[in-house]
Amino acid sequence: MALWLALASGAVASLLCAFAEPFMLLTGQEPQIAALAGSYMNVLLFSLIPAVAGSVLRNFVATLGRPFFATAITGLGIFINAAANYAFIFGNWGAPELGLQGAAIATLLTTCLTFLAYVIAIARDPRLARYHVFGFFWRADWKRLGELVRIGAPIMLTIMAESGIFGAAAFLVGLFGAAQLAAHALALQIAAIAFQVPFGIGQAATIRVGYFHGARDALGVARAGWTAIGMCLAFAIPSALLLIGAPELLLRIYIDTGSPENAALVAQASIFLVVASAFQLSDGLQAVAAGALRGLKDTRMPMWIAIFSYWVPGFGLAMGMAFMLGLEGEGVWYGLALGLSVAAVLLVWRWHRRAALGLVTYAPPAI
Repeated sequence: MALWLALASGAVASLLCAFAEPFMLLTGQEPQIAALAGSYMNVLLFSLIPAVAGSVLRNFVATLGRPFFATAITGLGIFINAAANYAFIFGNWGAPELGLQGAAIATLLTTCLTFLAYVIAIARDPRLARYHVFGFFWRADWKRLGELVRIGAPIMLTIMAESGIFGAAAFLVGLFGAAQLAAHALALQIAAIAFQVPFGIGQAATIRVGYFHGARDALGVARAGWTAIGMCLAFAIPSALLLIGAPELLLRIYIDTGSPENAALVAQASIFLVVASAFQLSDGLQAVAAGALRGLKDTRMPMWIAIFSYWVPGFGLAMGMAFMLGLEGEGVWYGLALGLSVAAVLLVWRWHRRAALGLVTYAPPAI
């Protein structure tokens, strides 16, 4: 049933992506940027269904105690994506030089092949194959489908609220010119890589908290959740210090920081990375706390917390500082930092108060 939802949601998202260029023009983006984005999305939209379906299977294998499949297949995906980008963006190994469209083709190949890898791994592993997840795929289980929608829809809206605010930030920064947009993309890519660790910890928290919640073990629930939060802090603090202390070292991965042509780009991206260091803690904490709450099947209130945090104080500050105070892209990033910080405080508070709020009813937590 989750794969049914993957097909449906992927199809809807693909349809929306087909209108990327006119939407960007409607929001005031430069025609050249809108045209590039449109050509990119016209290819990328075909990758959405295999990407979402692959995400379903990744969670399936991880929940059933085979997380190493997810690690191995993700590593394979990184290799495929890097090789395909090298081939199709720059025209290497006899491939055509396609530029930005080549990057979209690389993503499409990666998502399709990683989905196929999950299918093969599930079919060949006895522990996973016994569930026959692909058996009688055409038969509906409406009760299970309804439960997935009930629990998953708030999670979907939470993720949309967060990804939406980052998408809106790109649109706002793009209004201040291509140079600031390029600096935004570079800084956000680096911050996104750092975020993958707390994101993974948050998924593990969902599984472990859910395991103890199902066993009605309040002590296990508390230990799993607080351990995940502690692990997040242990990673986020040094990564934030790295963003503050060595932004040019990180930018050097993508561009020649010593080139005079890139001086303005490096200076702007370095400012963004310093702001990003401030929300390394909050971004990680909100992801892990939300993951722990999902293990308790608490998804509705975290959804409202996310929507409020990102779009009221977060987006409000971004608009005010960018346009009213004239801070442009830097002001947008301050808004991102505030939105993530408010979400982190509220979600950690809700996790701390889980017993008083009735999320854990079988026994008071020991810690």
